[in-house]
Amino acid sequence: MAFQLHPRLQQDCIILGNLPLCKVLMIKEDIGPWLILVPRITDLKEIHHMTEAQQIQFIQESSAVAQLLEDNFTPDKINIGALGNLVPQLHIHHIARFTTDCAWPGPVWGNTNGVIREQSAQTSLVYLLRDKLDAISGFKR
Repeated sequence: MAFQLHPRLQQDCIILGNLPLCKVLMIKEDIGPWLILVPRITDLKEIHHMTEAQQIQFIQESSAVAQLLEDNFTPDKINIGALGNLVPQLHIHHIARFTTDCAWPGPVWGNTNGVIREQSAQTSLVYLLRDKLDAISGFKR
């Protein structure tokens, strides 16, 4: 069976492109920027289920995305986490957090207002992030 993105991720996110291992998504909600990496491995639920080489590749991609968020948005903190309680497909959140965001200092899960970014701001952020992701080795739109 070929890799398929979970329907909830398709609904809640915009696909920015692919790194060598992971699909890169952006949450539509007006917080962050909030990116998600989804390893393109069928039926994958946990990081420790990947091969050692895949784990190393994932850490490289995760670190590059975190660095991109830090360099371009100057957040107060970057939250990285994998829960998977509602979406069992392995997906790892990378969230630029600010002391001024609606969930600070708590976790974003269950603490945001659910407001979707306005379309013009959404489009601008997508273009900016894709432009910055282009600098990461192996990124393809």
